[in-house]
Amino acid sequence: MAGCASGFGAFAQSAPQPEAQDPPRVGLHAQATYIWQVKPAFNAAYSGPNSLSPLREKSYSFTTTGDLGLRLWDGAQVHLNPEGALGVPFSNLLGAGGISNGELARGSSTVLLTYRARLFFQQRINLGGDLETVDADFNELGGKFNARRWTFTIGSFSLLDFFDNNPYAKDPREHFTNWSFLTHGAWDFAADARGYTQGAIAEYRAPGWSVRAGRAMQPRESNGLALDGALSLHYGDQIEVEGDLPLTAPGGPVRGRALLFRNRIQAGSFADALALGRVSGAVPDVGLVRRDQTKTGWGLTLEAPLSADSGVFLRVSRNSGNLETYAFAEIDSQWALGGQFTGASWGRGQDRLGIAYAVNGLSQAHRAYLAAGGLGFFVGDGQINYATERVFETYYRLTLPEWGTRIGKIQTALSAGFQHISNPGYNRDRGPLTTYTLRWHSEF
Repeated sequence: MAGCASGFGAFAQSAPQPEAQDPPRVGLHAQATYIWQVKPAFNAAYSGPNSLSPLREKSYSFTTTGDLGLRLWDGAQVHLNPEGALGVPFSNLLGAGGISNGELARGSSTVLLTYRARLFFQQRINLGGDLETVDADFNELGGKFNARRWTFTIGSFSLLDFFDNNPYAKDPREHFTNWSFLTHGAWDFAADARGYTQGAIAEYRAPGWSVRAGRAMQPRESNGLALDGALSLHYGDQIEVEGDLPLTAPGGPVRGRALLFRNRIQAGSFADALALGRVSGAVPDVGLVRRDQTKTGWGLTLEAPLSADSGVFLRVSRNSGNLETYAFAEIDSQWALGGQFTGASWGRGQDRLGIAYAVNGLSQAHRAYLAAGGLGFFVGDGQINYATERVFETYYRLTLPEWGTRIGKIQTALSAGFQHISNPGYNRDRGPLTTYTLRWHSEF
């Protein structure tokens, strides 16, 4: 799900650039990421149409993204992101709530597919207060702005570029790769099958806190590529408040974040599908009972910084659980705990170690639907012996020396990772499974 990557360059956090006197009018950046994974065989009492194969499998993904940014006038910038992607997922991306590679989408191809990932306009309006520097980076031309300001964004983007901006667990190109750690697992955020959408976002920022809200297009059908432009009929609304809490960690104040979302979509409910199945004597199918309905949910985040680029986080999220998964992971409730740590104590200050654990769950209606043989978009073993799905992931990211070129300094990191998933697809009759990951990432 390429759009889950923020594309705003986590390298800038670990290696800030000297402050420029005059921010650039034009910005050019690019990134490339290759992820290779292998999954050994695991035990499974049975399998269904949407099961993760119990056989040994290999998987890979490759993405490359460019960013051309142009400063139009004071506070205004526009960015274009062309992107290419190819890859082969495990079992056609089926069989788990926490899918192992956030760079893969349904419909991934062994042929490089190119498309426009982002094209957005952004305007900042200063309202007063001290000046603060925003560093130039991927999708950001930077500059000096008042601490109190409005920011308006319109165009094509990923909602994860602006909401739940967790510095330790967000970008599968540099952080954790499992979908469980890209954002709130229960946030079925509006996006096409690649993770991108179109819409508008407004943010108000003041010293110590901020609030942002946005409306974005939903896909025309569950996890489809085509977006529904009827924003008055079908949409994803979200609002998020964040701020410093009266608690202090070794690296600064503890930060809290609260997200509410409301999706208006043409989707099938589990209760309607079960009722129709009982009447017809057939296996329930949410695809037969789709109509305009509403899905709501919330997510809470706590972040405790330990140093400039290390810290721990806690996420808790839940959605109403009444409707089929529409655009993100098949997760109705989740809590996730983890952190990112530097290698400074062993003389590798630019390296990063990540460790995280998530518990994913389903609503009662969702469980009943799967137990009756229904298929979700990502899970469906034909029957279910329900248990929460538990995902452990760790990685070590080795940062290599910068490579100077005419176009700028190329920064590269190599990572090795491990995942352990208990009860994949929420079924204690299957698994556990392990996944081993190798990742290369370069950007300038």
